[in-house]
Amino acid sequence: MKSIWLTIVAGFTTGMGNGSVFTAAFLLAVGRGPFGEAGLWFMDPYDPRTYQGTADWIMFIFGIAFVLILGYALKQHAIIEGLQEE
Repeated sequence: MKSIWLTIVAGFTTGMGNGSVFTAAFLLAVGRGPFGEAGLWFMDPYDPRTYQGTADWIMFIFGIAFVLILGYALKQHAIIEGLQEE
């Protein structure tokens, strides 16, 4: 795969963008009740036990998933086009 950085950047931005829509729906459905803290200070936004941390981790997971999906799709495309061997 010759374009690894392009795959990572494109996958993360697309995945985290789609993940933000899922995050908004999830947090609206769940509400603020189950979370003890909002998670807005220092490293709290990266703690999945806080409200903001849950949102961030959902988007990270979507980003990683899209990077893997995009990498696989580009590899299969290269195989089909005859640019790479299996």
